[in-house]
This record gives sequence, structure tokens and C-alpha cells, in this order.
Amino acid sequence: MEFLPLFHNLRGARVLVVGGGEIALRKSRLLADAGAVLRVVAPQIGAELHELIDSSGGEELLRGYSEADLDGCVLIIAATDDEPLNAQVSADARQRGVPVNVVDAPALCSVIFPAIVDRSPLVIAVSSGGDAPVLARLIRAKMESWIPPTYGHLAGLAARFRHQVKNLFPNVQQRRAFWEEVFQGPIADRQLAGQGAEAERLLQAKIDGEAPAATGEVYLVGAGPGDPDLLTFKALRLMQQADVVLYDRLVAPAILELCRRDADRIYVGKQRADHAVPQDQINQQLVALARQGKRVVRLKGGDPFIFGRGGEEIEELAAHGIPFQVVPGITAASGCAAYAGIPLTHRDYAQSVRFVTGHLKNNTTDLPWKDLVSPAQTLVFYMGLIGLPIICSELIRHGRGADTPAALIQQGTTSNQRVFTGTLANLPQLVAEHEVHAPTLVIVGEVVTLRDKLKWFEGAQASI
Repeated sequence: MEFLPLFHNLRGARVLVVGGGEIALRKSRLLADAGAVLRVVAPQIGAELHELIDSSGGEELLRGYSEADLDGCVLIIAATDDEPLNAQVSADARQRGVPVNVVDAPALCSVIFPAIVDRSPLVIAVSSGGDAPVLARLIRAKMESWIPPTYGHLAGLAARFRHQVKNLFPNVQQRRAFWEEVFQGPIADRQLAGQGAEAERLLQAKIDGEAPAATGEVYLVGAGPGDPDLLTFKALRLMQQADVVLYDRLVAPAILELCRRDADRIYVGKQRADHAVPQDQINQQLVALARQGKRVVRLKGGDPFIFGRGGEEIEELAAHGIPFQVVPGITAASGCAAYAGIPLTHRDYAQSVRFVTGHLKNNTTDLPWKDLVSPAQTLVFYMGLIGLPIICSELIRHGRGADTPAALIQQGTTSNQRVFTGTLANLPQLVAEHEVHAPTLVIVGEVVTLRDKLKWFEGAQASI
């Protein structure tokens, strides 16, 4: 290990920055965020850096560097493009035994700046020892996506109760076990869900020895239209902590694989006229599992509240007093249209968009057709594959032009995506000539004509 990672308390301490340009400004922002008092020396200092110095209560010295500038400083930063000057600053600092960082010159540094993930009070540093700073920044970017800002709130919760826990458990091992249970249980869930007051109440009750009855929770998670990269950070976090996963037919296998490995997985998929598990049984199962104290993810394709029957499920949960969270997902309309290169609205073609189910509760397509024929709106039909001929003929019969552009997207956003484009008059025949598999989405409107200009997600996918 070439560098030992340490965290330096700079609050109220004076730090010397030699240089007044953009690099000096970037380093000074980090120092100011850490509470340092800036002393900046350079012949010229930019306006933004000047403001930063002033806000830190520091001083600016509009001249060349002098060895005396190190007096009273606990850290030295050389951020100029003058290599001999940077070397001199490094030598002076080392002679005094003061930590020094020379930007882009690891050999002249006694300390280096890591790539930082700031979830204060939780702070994570990533360093390559100055050998590959771009790689360190890329790893930092990955960690930014893994660790949401709410983890900082969780660390703050622990800080507020730290002394109580220390007094309760004088033994280090006991305290470690206590906090591990807190950080992996319902208290952390409440804090990460933004319910800070409830998290504090539960933590205080735990400290006071008031053990509430084990209560589970249900997470209604939108898995998006198929591409795992379209999952939200919150969805991924809940998927990886759930004890049980109930998933439907539209959840892609690659998304299911992102769930916790040892979680129980229960398939509750439904197809048209083939409901493997009726909806009322799914509702009852969610309640029963939560009452066993389990954390349950109800994983749904698309968004739970857009033709996903999420409303029915949370009605049942609320009626039985079961805590739940709803995590929106990218609905099929947004995801599939984007990957097919079809904007749902466009100033020149459509000023509104309407989402319509392709079949109703009674398995008919008895829709309010007169409301659906406005030429200035885009129509998106979910579950419209079987009813496509009826949809197209009824739109034409009620006044939508037979030459209105229309598209059918099969398994959008996945490697099996296919896009069929035509008109209301010929799309049903075009689709009938090919072996098309659900899930599909039908888009009707002038925006379909933009596909040839805007399509980008072709790869191995077929377009017709």
C-alpha cells in the first residue's frame, strides 16, 4: 500500500493554495467544503476563487510565492503550471514536515486527493495512488449509483443516538451487533424511505427495550419495460434486501437476477385469459407474508400504477395495516417509445398523449372511441396485440384517418425488440404476417413518422 488513507479534520484550519487558476479553484472548493480557511497566493486570482476565499474567512496574496507563506498552515496545495515552482513548494513543505499535494505530480506529494463519494457524514474515498486518477473517478461514479444520498441520513441517525448506545453497551462487540441489526432492519428501511421521525421512534424504542411485534413490509417496485439499466436506484436497493420476491410475467430474467440471491421467488404471472394466480390471491399472499415479518418485493413490469393493478394491491395492504412503499418504474410507453425512436409528443405533431388498455376487465375492447380520434394526440395501447384489428378498425370507423401512422413494438428495450410500422389500414395485416410475441405496445399518431430520423436502439433488433 503506497498511500495510507486517512481523513483529515480541516475545520477552522489554515490551508495554503499556491495558484489562482481553474485547478486551484477545484481544490479550493473541496477544502472549503471541509471547513478549511483558505490562504491563496498567486499573481492573479479569479472572481469565483476570490469569493470562495472570502466566504472561508481566508486571505488572498496577489504576488508570487514565498516560503514564509507556509507559516501556520496544516496542509499545502501546489496548483500551478510552473513545474519548478511546484517542486519548490513541495520541498519547502516537506522540510517543515507539513503535508503537501502537488496537482498531477504524485512524486512530489506526501498526500493525494482521492475521488470522493460525499454522503455526509458518510464519506467514501477512492484512490489509485495518483497512477490512474481517471479510473478512480470512474469507480467513484459507480459507487455514486450504488449508494443513494439517503445513506448519509442513515449515518446521521446513528450519530444522534451514538452516545445512548455507547452507554447502553460498554462492550464494543455488543455495540457492533446492535448497529448491524439496526442498519439491516426496519429502522434503516424507514430512514432510507425518508421517514426519519418514524426511524427515530423505532430506534429509541429499541434502545429502551421496547421490542415491537415483528412487522413486515411490502415494496411495490416498477421493474421497467425490460432493460435492467432502466431500474431506479431505489428499486435496486429494495430488490437486494427483500426476503421474498413476487414477480409477474413481464419482469425480464436479467432484472430478476438482480434480486437478493437467497430471497424466495414466487411467480404470480398472468396472461390474457390465463391468470396463473388470481389477483385476489396475490393480494392475500402479500398480506400473509408481511404478517410473518418478511420484507416483500412485488416486482412488476413497467410502472405499478399504470395498468399494473398496483392500486388494488395497496388497497388491500392499507386495509390490513401493512406498511408499504411504491417505487415508480419507467412505464412501457416511455421506455419502448424511446428505444424505438418515437417521441410520444412533438410540437409539430402531437400536443398530448393518451395511455389506453387494449382490453378491459371483461376482456372486451369496448373503449370510448370518439374520445380517441383527435388528430393532435398520440395514442398508446397496452396489451393490444390480440385486439389490434379491432383497435385499428374502430379508430378508422370513428373518424381517424386510415393513413394515420401506427407502430407495434414487440418486447421493447430488450435484445428481442422488433418494431413494425405502417398505418391503421395495414398494420394488422403486417403484424399477422409475422410471428409476434407479447408483450407488445401499439403507438398511433403522426409521431410515428419521426422514427426513421430518430431511431437509435437497433443493434440486433429487427425493424419492419
